[in-house]
Amino acid sequence: MDLLTKTLAEIKPLDDELLDAAQAKLDNKTKPLGSLGRLEDFARRVVAITGSLAPETGKKIIFTFAGDHGVVEEGVSAFPKEVTPQMVLNFLRGGAGVNVLARHAGAEVRVVDIGVDYDFAPQPGLIIRKIAPGTKNLSIGPAMTRAEAIAAIEVGIELARSAKEEGAAMIATGEMGIGNTTPSSAIIAAFSGISPRELTHRGTGIDDAALDRKVSAIERGLKVNAPDVADPLDVLAKVGGLEIAGIAGLVLGGAACRLPVVVDGFISTAGALIACELNPDVGQYLFAAHHSVEIGHRVMLERMKLEPILDLKMRLGEGTGAALAMGLIEAGVKILKEMASFEEAGVTQSNT
Repeated sequence: MDLLTKTLAEIKPLDDELLDAAQAKLDNKTKPLGSLGRLEDFARRVVAITGSLAPETGKKIIFTFAGDHGVVEEGVSAFPKEVTPQMVLNFLRGGAGVNVLARHAGAEVRVVDIGVDYDFAPQPGLIIRKIAPGTKNLSIGPAMTRAEAIAAIEVGIELARSAKEEGAAMIATGEMGIGNTTPSSAIIAAFSGISPRELTHRGTGIDDAALDRKVSAIERGLKVNAPDVADPLDVLAKVGGLEIAGIAGLVLGGAACRLPVVVDGFISTAGALIACELNPDVGQYLFAAHHSVEIGHRVMLERMKLEPILDLKMRLGEGTGAALAMGLIEAGVKILKEMASFEEAGVTQSNT
């Protein structure tokens, strides 16, 4: 049995009894019932995901997957493809937005070269698992082969499993890849049937002419490739990206080994969407970090039945939103573990 098939079979729905046990523990804390709102929901779900009423929160890892995209040939981005490796080096030096916010959250950033058109020297913080030097131009043919898509997914699965083995309590997704809002828009357009014009936004801040080129590239890609929405791997291979595939794998691996997974913005959610289409139970293991200003993001989240934690009008990617959300999820778990019960505090409970 291949790793992807094995992983899909290992993902099970959350246990309602664990959710109820966590809620009972929360209800006995020194507060009115439900008064900490979504923080309580975060704690309940972490309990059900991990199987522990006192989950660990210490080790948090953000995996930032990097890959290039052939569709940048169509003039869909405000930046040239050379920015992808330049930003990877910035991540490794600790100078990017995700590095700053990860330090704030007490999380580690690991950068995964899964498809950058550049040969990096081995260095701390960089995981080199290159499947190909970027995808092909999805507007004229498949972005990658099915075998490449599966191989990239399995990289993500392996990283999630390794994180679990080394004691990670929570993992998160991030990405870097010039042009990657184009395949992300194509993916949700394929699954939703909504026109690319309605789902496609300005990414890195493109002008009207570039936006028209971007919409046209997606429309042509969907027409020429005719991705089969009943086969998520076909959609991924034909109009996706290598970093999107790696994120899908990280999500699947996290769910299979019972790790909470925090999903960043639009591109990360495209990867999580592929994972959820492969196994709908995956969504129970996910925390949507934030609502991106990318207009297709809302459609993705609605399809996955996920409610974003934050709405800060962000659109950077990298794992920045996930870093911020990790702190709130951890806060919910600490309420469960550290807040006094009525008995411990000698406080009289409500009569209702």
